[in-house]
Amino acid sequence: MTDPARHTAFEDLQGLIFGTLMCALGLQFLTFAGFITGQTAGLALVISYATGWGFGPVFFVVNLPFYWLGLRRIGLGFTVKSLIAVTLLSVMVQALPMLMGFSTLNPLLAGVLFGFVTGAGLLALFRHGSSLGGIGIVALMVQDRTGFRAGWLQMGFDAVLFAAALIWLPWERVLWSVPGVVILNLVLAINHRRDRYIAT
Repeated sequence: MTDPARHTAFEDLQGLIFGTLMCALGLQFLTFAGFITGQTAGLALVISYATGWGFGPVFFVVNLPFYWLGLRRIGLGFTVKSLIAVTLLSVMVQALPMLMGFSTLNPLLAGVLFGFVTGAGLLALFRHGSSLGGIGIVALMVQDRTGFRAGWLQMGFDAVLFAAALIWLPWERVLWSVPGVVILNLVLAINHRRDRYIAT
């Protein structure tokens, strides 16, 4: 008998594909404008901007140390799904620029679109027992153990990352990046609640 409180394998698959595609689309808005974001994605973007290396491979490598933590603290299923999601995103981010582009994109709109689209993608991943690795794993672990919202914890990490990014990036680009990160974290803080959505 199927447990109605759990997602089926097909539901998880579509959730992972939807979530990673939305996040990859959000990153297209962000990178077109030359902005950054928070968490491990932000770290990977700063490295990518500084070195010229592709975001996808850098993001994949940056996340590798966090799978051990996810495996030990959260479980095999979550870790495997997160590895799949990170791999999908790394491939999608490299492929999408060959399939789409922008001629005009207002800086504020770029940040707003990034925040909402990526927030929707991360919610889908979280609700299907996955994440995009890195700080997301730590944030979900802390939320599950203490009740402290994942979005608020990630916002604190983002503030530190943005301060460090000023060493390598013009302050105007860092400042324009703030609205998107704030919107993204508010979407997560308001909508990702275990007391309202408990299916895994």
